[in-house]
Amino acid sequence: MDQFYHLSFSSAGFDALLCLDGVLPSNSDFYAYFSSIPIIAADGAAVQLRHAGITPSLIIGDLDSFHALAKDADYPESSILYEPDQETNDFEKCLLYCEKAGFHSVLVCGFHGGLLEHSLNNWSVFIRFSLILNLCIYESMRYIISLHKSVAFHTSIQEIISLIPQPASRLTTQGLQWPLTNEWLVLGTREGARNRAIANDIQIDIHEGSLLLICDARLPMKPIFEKQ
Repeated sequence: MDQFYHLSFSSAGFDALLCLDGVLPSNSDFYAYFSSIPIIAADGAAVQLRHAGITPSLIIGDLDSFHALAKDADYPESSILYEPDQETNDFEKCLLYCEKAGFHSVLVCGFHGGLLEHSLNNWSVFIRFSLILNLCIYESMRYIISLHKSVAFHTSIQEIISLIPQPASRLTTQGLQWPLTNEWLVLGTREGARNRAIANDIQIDIHEGSLLLICDARLPMKPIFEKQ
């Protein structure tokens, strides 16, 4: 059996909330969870946040979307970091900042929305930086976590669990309604969306490759991995 890590959710919380210029949570209660940590806006996400009554701590990007709708002077309480480099998108610019600032655990929202190529580009950046930072995406009351190692975690019976290969993964699972036994999931061939927990303890044994784990959100807690 491969070495398992225990995936749990820590009340210590995230180091930063990173808002991308996609579909952001509209409920002000969501942002109240993160009043004690920096809220980072990627470019035009700052305008969305302002409309929701939220002041970002920092605005980062090439600022094309931001300056089309706002002025720097409109955000006197926010630091604004202009990064014109066109070899990186605004999501990557923000993650590079988080890495340099020592923010290890980052919750990302607004990941999806707008042009499809933006979402796909963000997806690629997320997979790459998940090897460096503890990243978690929040989307529609769900968490998206990149897995590069076998995990065991506690869940609720009937919770929807999705396993999306990146781009391929050979797996064995326990505790799911539709189990896998040394089987491949491959993008474009076979994915593992919308499985269901039939036990409180789930195991996902990754023999090869990596995947995205999608489960119910545990706001405001962050995922942590510990060796068993």
